[in-house]
Amino acid sequence: MIGKPTDLNNLHLAVLIDADNVPHSCIRGVMEEIAIYGTPTIKRIYGDWTSPNVGGWKPALLEHAITPVQQYGYTTGKNSTDSAMIIDAMDILYSDKTDGFVLISSDSDFTRLAIRLREAGQKVIGIGERKTPNAFIVACDKFIYIEVIRDHQRSLGKGCDIAPKKSGKTPKEEKIFEAPTGKALDPTQLIADTIADIADHEGYAFLGELGNLLLKKQPDFDARNYGFQKLTPLIKSIPRFEIDVRQTRDANIKHIYVRDTEA
Repeated sequence: MIGKPTDLNNLHLAVLIDADNVPHSCIRGVMEEIAIYGTPTIKRIYGDWTSPNVGGWKPALLEHAITPVQQYGYTTGKNSTDSAMIIDAMDILYSDKTDGFVLISSDSDFTRLAIRLREAGQKVIGIGERKTPNAFIVACDKFIYIEVIRDHQRSLGKGCDIAPKKSGKTPKEEKIFEAPTGKALDPTQLIADTIADIADHEGYAFLGELGNLLLKKQPDFDARNYGFQKLTPLIKSIPRFEIDVRQTRDANIKHIYVRDTEA
């Protein structure tokens, strides 16, 4: 077993879903992703359930025990779902029943909510599509793209109906180091800089600490964005970095350290 301490696991979570701004087709994968970080003790979804626009969500509510919250659109052009979700989030916060929140939306209107929840000591995980504005992404402790969850579900042979965007590139051309927006995003320098921040006198950084700091610097950092399931194989794929696996006193536990050979 590889030791991997993190401050984003075993949390009691409130899961709040904006039905107007996320697709329903990958909800199974989303809930499985949330289970990695803790137990969703509260699960609510917000929308105008008299509208046909959210009809696709209804079969998922019973399957995943998600409580629908009715919110009528009182004013044309205004998203009242946002207000209902924000008010509920603050009520839950002051009930002192959670360690963190999962905000499932691609809407930047929840940026201030994420900031406020973190100010109160709650962990905030955001889940949304790649079109999500950066302001909301960086306001979270961690942000996960629904497209990444979709691709993982498909690799496991599970259904997920979000249509992937066609880029015109071959799979080989799309493989690694391409940002969600399509612009180049080589993670090498980010990883190297982060190793330098926490390296010991021999230049080695503990992988668990490295992963936590990468998320603090860039909340949407995820090895799956680059075609890898975990951080370790991503780092191993970059020749610049050296991996050192160290045995602990417990024969079943090993710690991984990383060094930048160009430092």
